Amino acid sequence: MTDRLAALFSHFSLKASSFNSGPLCGLNEIENSTQGQLHLIRSGNVAVWHGRRKKYFIEEPSLLFYPKPLRRRFQTNEEFGAEFLCANVSFEGEQANPIVNELPESLCQPLSSLPHCEQVLTLLFIEADACYCGHQVVLDRLFEVLLVQLLRELMESEEIKVGMLAGLSDKRLRRAIVAIHDRPNEEWTVQTLAEEAHMSRTPFTNLFREKVGETPVKYLQRWRIGLVKKWLKGGQPLRLVAEDAGYKSESALSRAFKSQCGVSPREWLLNANE
Repeated sequence: MTDRLAALFSHFSLKASSFNSGPLCGLNEIENSTQGQLHLIRSGNVAVWHGRRKKYFIEEPSLLFYPKPLRRRFQTNEEFGAEFLCANVSFEGEQANPIVNELPESLCQPLSSLPHCEQVLTLLFIEADACYCGHQVVLDRLFEVLLVQLLRELMESEEIKVGMLAGLSDKRLRRAIVAIHDRPNEEWTVQTLAEEAHMSRTPFTNLFREKVGETPVKYLQRWRIGLVKKWLKGGQPLRLVAEDAGYKSESALSRAFKSQCGVSPREWLLNANE
């Protein structure tokens, strides 16, 4: 069976760091976060406000996920509050990370709707309530496992309707998308990608556009440029980056990069390092 997430996480890892376990009472504003955050509401009622809009009202144990920083506030009972278990979440590659870019700005799911996460959630809550040696390390790793399982759930439930995760949910398209992720340096064409999906060219192109929201060629370029950004920030020379990303020369990469980002790779790297 094709592993739809292996290449994603081999190129773009994630890291979690737990920071809160206990009750939050009254009004709590979150406005200076520089990372994504994952909140597990274990008990109590929580009104979640985005600006002046009440986005969620949580009345049962739930998972609340923010892939990117977002100003918000939690309103709970002044006396009894609500029981939270929280972690900061960072994705390698930051804005170039395709997982972050595919997810909504926030996601709220009752824990009862995540059956495949039940075991890791049980372990998380046991660890949060105890003070074993290595407590912080274990919590952090369990949060990371939970995030991977959450992505699995989103794909299996087809919660995400358009984008990469929607494409990976499709049994035909996933073969082509995983092939792009696994082997970005191959000379892919629409025809060879259609063959990976065991489809003819036109139906493949139409289905890809419907599910992913862009053409196969655009997706391929976006994936390659995301890798280029990561590799450049990691200090790799442009010549090697071009080859690894599937471009025949530095100039070919520079043209594709400028077409997508509006600046050359060197200009982008200079701004990214400021």
